[in-house]
Amino acid sequence: MWQVLLFSVGLGLLVWWIIRELRTQLMAGSNPRVGVHSLITLLYPVVALFALAYYLTARTDPAQFDGLATRTDSLYFTIVTLGTIGYGDVHAVGQFARVLTMIQIAFDLVVIGAFVAVASSRVQVLLARRSTGPDTAGG
Repeated sequence: MWQVLLFSVGLGLLVWWIIRELRTQLMAGSNPRVGVHSLITLLYPVVALFALAYYLTARTDPAQFDGLATRTDSLYFTIVTLGTIGYGDVHAVGQFARVLTMIQIAFDLVVIGAFVAVASSRVQVLLARRSTGPDTAGG
Protein backbone atom coordinates (compact mmCIF):
# COMPACT_ATOMS: atom_id res chain seq x y z
CA MET A 1 0.00 0.00 0.00
CA TRP A 2 3.03 2.30 -0.10
CA GLN A 3 2.05 3.02 -3.71
CA VAL A 4 -1.25 4.52 -2.54
CA LEU A 5 0.56 6.72 -0.05
CA LEU A 6 3.14 7.79 -2.63
CA PHE A 7 0.42 8.53 -5.18
CA SER A 8 -1.62 10.50 -2.62
CA VAL A 9 1.38 12.62 -1.65
CA GLY A 10 2.25 13.18 -5.33
CA LEU A 11 -1.32 14.11 -6.19
CA GLY A 12 -1.49 16.45 -3.21
CA LEU A 13 1.71 18.19 -4.30
CA LEU A 14 0.38 18.52 -7.85
CA VAL A 15 -2.89 20.01 -6.63
CA TRP A 16 -0.96 22.51 -4.49
CA TRP A 17 1.33 23.42 -7.42
CA ILE A 18 -1.57 23.82 -9.83
CA ILE A 19 -3.56 25.99 -7.41
CA ARG A 20 -0.47 28.14 -6.83
CA GLU A 21 0.07 28.52 -10.57
CA LEU A 22 -3.60 29.32 -11.21
CA ARG A 23 -3.51 32.02 -8.50
CA THR A 24 -0.36 33.46 -10.04
CA GLN A 25 -2.05 33.56 -13.43
CA LEU A 26 -5.24 35.15 -12.11
CA MET A 27 -3.36 37.79 -10.13
CA ALA A 28 -1.00 38.61 -13.01
CA GLY A 29 -3.54 40.73 -14.86
CA SER A 30 -1.70 42.17 -17.82
CA ASN A 31 1.80 41.44 -16.53
CA PRO A 32 3.62 40.09 -19.62
CA ARG A 33 6.23 38.34 -17.47
CA VAL A 34 3.71 35.72 -16.38
CA GLY A 35 3.24 33.46 -19.37
CA VAL A 36 0.29 31.19 -19.94
CA HIS A 37 2.68 28.53 -21.25
CA SER A 38 3.65 27.77 -17.65
CA LEU A 39 0.20 26.25 -17.20
CA ILE A 40 0.81 23.80 -20.02
CA THR A 41 4.10 22.67 -18.51
CA LEU A 42 2.14 21.47 -15.47
CA LEU A 43 0.71 18.67 -17.62
CA TYR A 44 4.12 16.95 -17.73
CA PRO A 45 4.22 16.06 -14.02
CA VAL A 46 0.52 15.10 -14.14
CA VAL A 47 1.22 12.63 -16.95
CA ALA A 48 4.35 11.34 -15.20
CA LEU A 49 2.53 10.83 -11.88
CA PHE A 50 -0.36 8.87 -13.37
CA ALA A 51 1.91 6.83 -15.65
CA LEU A 52 4.04 5.88 -12.65
CA ALA A 53 0.95 5.02 -10.61
CA TYR A 54 -0.40 2.80 -13.38
CA TYR A 55 2.95 1.10 -13.87
CA LEU A 56 3.43 0.41 -10.15
CA THR A 57 -0.13 -0.85 -9.86
CA ALA A 58 0.34 -3.23 -12.79
CA ARG A 59 3.66 -4.47 -11.39
CA THR A 60 2.18 -5.04 -7.95
CA ASP A 61 -0.99 -6.71 -9.23
CA PRO A 62 -0.90 -7.60 -12.96
CA ALA A 63 -4.62 -8.45 -12.86
CA GLN A 64 -5.51 -4.76 -12.38
CA PHE A 65 -4.91 -3.90 -16.05
CA ASP A 66 -5.34 -5.74 -19.31
CA GLY A 67 -2.56 -4.94 -21.76
CA LEU A 68 -0.38 -2.87 -19.44
CA ALA A 69 3.00 -4.52 -18.92
CA THR A 70 5.69 -1.90 -19.55
CA ARG A 71 6.43 1.72 -18.69
CA THR A 72 5.60 2.59 -22.30
CA ASP A 73 2.21 0.92 -21.88
CA SER A 74 1.52 2.98 -18.76
CA LEU A 75 2.55 6.22 -20.47
CA TYR A 76 0.40 5.30 -23.47
CA PHE A 77 -2.60 4.54 -21.25
CA THR A 78 -2.13 7.83 -19.36
CA ILE A 79 -2.02 9.91 -22.54
CA VAL A 80 -4.94 8.05 -24.13
CA THR A 81 -6.96 8.65 -20.94
CA LEU A 82 -5.91 12.32 -20.85
CA GLY A 83 -7.02 12.68 -24.46
CA THR A 84 -10.31 10.90 -23.66
CA ILE A 85 -9.71 8.63 -26.63
CA GLY A 86 -9.89 5.21 -24.99
CA TYR A 87 -8.81 2.80 -27.71
CA GLY A 88 -9.61 -0.19 -25.51
CA ASP A 89 -6.37 -2.10 -26.12
CA VAL A 90 -5.19 -1.22 -22.60
CA HIS A 91 -7.87 -0.90 -19.96
CA ALA A 92 -8.46 -1.08 -16.24
CA VAL A 93 -9.89 -4.39 -15.06
CA GLY A 94 -9.47 -4.37 -11.28
CA GLN A 95 -11.37 -2.11 -8.93
CA PHE A 96 -8.27 -0.26 -7.73
CA ALA A 97 -7.15 0.41 -11.31
CA ARG A 98 -10.62 1.67 -12.20
CA VAL A 99 -10.66 4.04 -9.22
CA LEU A 100 -7.21 5.29 -10.17
CA THR A 101 -8.36 5.86 -13.76
CA MET A 102 -11.50 7.68 -12.59
CA ILE A 103 -9.33 9.94 -10.43
CA GLN A 104 -7.21 10.77 -13.47
CA ILE A 105 -10.26 11.50 -15.62
CA ALA A 106 -11.80 13.80 -12.99
CA PHE A 107 -8.43 15.46 -12.34
CA ASP A 108 -7.82 15.98 -16.07
CA LEU A 109 -11.25 17.52 -16.63
CA VAL A 110 -10.92 19.94 -13.72
CA VAL A 111 -7.33 20.91 -14.46
CA ILE A 112 -7.78 21.33 -18.20
CA GLY A 113 -10.99 23.29 -17.65
CA ALA A 114 -9.21 25.59 -15.21
CA PHE A 115 -6.27 26.00 -17.60
CA VAL A 116 -8.57 26.95 -20.46
CA ALA A 117 -10.51 29.41 -18.29
CA VAL A 118 -7.35 31.10 -16.99
CA ALA A 119 -5.68 31.16 -20.40
CA SER A 120 -8.72 32.72 -22.10
CA SER A 121 -9.06 35.26 -19.30
CA ARG A 122 -5.38 36.22 -19.63
CA VAL A 123 -5.68 36.52 -23.41
CA GLN A 124 -8.73 38.79 -23.00
CA VAL A 125 -6.82 41.02 -20.55
CA LEU A 126 -3.83 41.24 -22.88
CA LEU A 127 -6.02 42.01 -25.90
CA ALA A 128 -7.90 44.69 -23.96
CA ARG A 129 -4.60 46.22 -22.87
CA ARG A 130 -3.35 46.34 -26.46
CA SER A 131 -6.55 47.89 -27.78
CA THR A 132 -6.52 50.66 -25.15
CA GLY A 133 -2.74 51.19 -25.30
CA PRO A 134 -0.96 54.13 -26.92
CA ASP A 135 -1.38 54.67 -30.63
CA THR A 136 1.39 52.80 -32.47
CA ALA A 137 0.72 54.36 -35.87
CA GLY A 138 3.62 56.75 -35.50
CA GLY A 139 4.09 60.17 -34.27
